[in-house]
Amino acid sequence: MAEYVQVQVTIDDREQAASLARSAVEARLAACAQLVGPITSTYRWEGRIETAEEFLLLLKTAGGLADRLTEHIRAEHPYDTPEIITLPIDGGLAAYLNWITEETRQPR
Repeated sequence: MAEYVQVQVTIDDREQAASLARSAVEARLAACAQLVGPITSTYRWEGRIETAEEFLLLLKTAGGLADRLTEHIRAEHPYDTPEIITLPIDGGLAAYLNWITEETRQPR
């Protein structure tokens, strides 16, 4: 796993997305989360093509927390099969990456 990752998740309700973002940051499973949207998603579900308005959450975290963040999202998410994708962050401003480390560290 990369040292830092971005976890993306879609959800169909702005308030639920904001709540999920806040709970992940409060639990120190993510340093930050951006809420993007609405977006239009088109996908195949149960044999039919669907189109829906959704919101995209982009959460930045330490790579070692990706599985715990995924579990947290899964527990809070209303979909049966939510989009939860983890992407490596291959580089970035060192000060920002250090900030991710600090903000996801559990207090002593």
